[in-house]
Amino acid sequence: QVQLVESGGGLVQAGESLRLSCAASERILNFNWMAWYRQAPGKEREEVASILAGGATTYVDSVKGRFYISSDAAKNTLTLQMNSLKSEDTALYYCFARWGPDKIWGQGTQVTVSS
Repeated sequence: QVQLVESGGGLVQAGESLRLSCAASERILNFNWMAWYRQAPGKEREEVASILAGGATTYVDSVKGRFYISSDAAKNTLTLQMNSLKSEDTALYYCFARWGPDKIWGQGTQVTVSS
């Protein structure tokens, strides 16, 4: 069973940075695409950033220019660099991978930004 394990969340002040990591138990080159999602209390889960197997990336408008998604095939990890954090970035962040017909989720890591 493929597993994704997130790390790197925490409590920071507005304007600071955090780096989230997602370790995969499977070679990430086997995934069609990977993404970071987040879910704030009382809100629906939203896709924050994604990266295709070919390296193309997409971002939700609210994080463009502040967040950067990357992958390291040698380490089988997905990373989300988050800069200039805002209180509205507070959420539970999930790593996601699409492998053929399968959708794989991590358990989530909490990011809390205090203003």
